[in-house]
Amino acid sequence: MIHSLFKIKGIVQHYSWGGYNFIPALLGIENAEQKPFAEYWLGAHPNHPSTIVDSELTLSAMIKEAPGKLLGPGVSKNFSSLPFLFKILDVRQMLSIQVHPSKESAIKEFALENEKGIPVNAPHRNYKDENHKPELMVALGDFWLLHGFKDEARLKEVLRDKPAFNFLLNVFGEGNYRALYESVMTIEQEEVDQVLGTLLQPLISMYEKGQLKKESEDFWAARAVSTFCKDGHYDRGIFSIYFFNLVHLKKGEGIFQPQGMPHAYLEGQNVEVMANSDNVLRAGLTDKHIDVKELLKHVDFKATVPAVLPSGNDFAVTYLSPAQEFELHSYQFNGQQEMVVSQSPEIWFLLSGTATVKVEDVTIELNKGEAVFLCPGSEMHISSGKGELFRCLVPLGVKN
Repeated sequence: MIHSLFKIKGIVQHYSWGGYNFIPALLGIENAEQKPFAEYWLGAHPNHPSTIVDSELTLSAMIKEAPGKLLGPGVSKNFSSLPFLFKILDVRQMLSIQVHPSKESAIKEFALENEKGIPVNAPHRNYKDENHKPELMVALGDFWLLHGFKDEARLKEVLRDKPAFNFLLNVFGEGNYRALYESVMTIEQEEVDQVLGTLLQPLISMYEKGQLKKESEDFWAARAVSTFCKDGHYDRGIFSIYFFNLVHLKKGEGIFQPQGMPHAYLEGQNVEVMANSDNVLRAGLTDKHIDVKELLKHVDFKATVPAVLPSGNDFAVTYLSPAQEFELHSYQFNGQQEMVVSQSPEIWFLLSGTATVKVEDVTIELNKGEAVFLCPGSEMHISSGKGELFRCLVPLGVKN
């Protein structure tokens, strides 16, 4: 018998950019070996599905066994499995300059890589599945990221104010983002070293002396040099630090990143929810596979005005996005009791404190770092003396 409410356990990803303390403390596990704990996944991704606590079953296997029960008719009609992936991230070291493909491109390119015989887990593979990957993140404290291209006026100002970039003014012209970005991402490494060396050499000592502030692109460019430029060459991904919007989010603020938008996380912890995919095309600032040519095929070459989602001061906050696959909510409990009726499959994650959740005759006590899966059509009662919960569900209404 499958209950309508059950506890699930996620998967830790030990990517090199991850922190050493935040996720282990959240999950209540030791990290004596000081491994990087970068991401904690909750969902049914085919390569890294969550498991059912006190069971040998994965969430993916259970959904295949009883899709009607776990997904419900509304989700089953449009998706073959759980359409979202919920994550906790701890960004100690800046992530790659990256873009996510459209769904149509992912289907096509995934098939092409299969035809070439590239194993799905091969480190040089670009497409791990057939899905797109729109993302929504909520900061758990101060969080820094790069998010789309600066507007034309601000980008021209950067190109004028940095003498090393003056030669790019004619390339950019009246807002030719494609020409500008393709130029710096495809020039010879010798020219990359010359341009960035001229710009960054004076900044390194300032960074080491603590004279640069995080509000400045110079801070992150200098940090990138100290992190990634170990072989006497400069990483061309550093151009993106100056060309993209530098965004500082406070706790509880969120931001959405659609397909084609170039971006990179720089520092901090967040909750992230996305379509159920691991497709990432990278162009620099990483020790993972880089494929600049492939990334450039999918970049949306236009200015972006960052639309920060407010944290709000309410008991419950909804973070809306255009994504069909997910909707994210947060709850700040302080002795309240709440009742929800699920219309879709849901994952609830307790970030802090303790909570009790109950559906019919199933009662589960949650501690910090634990999660439950809630089947559609269930009435769940939640109580918590003091706790912060995140809830991810599938919006069943029509989105434009």
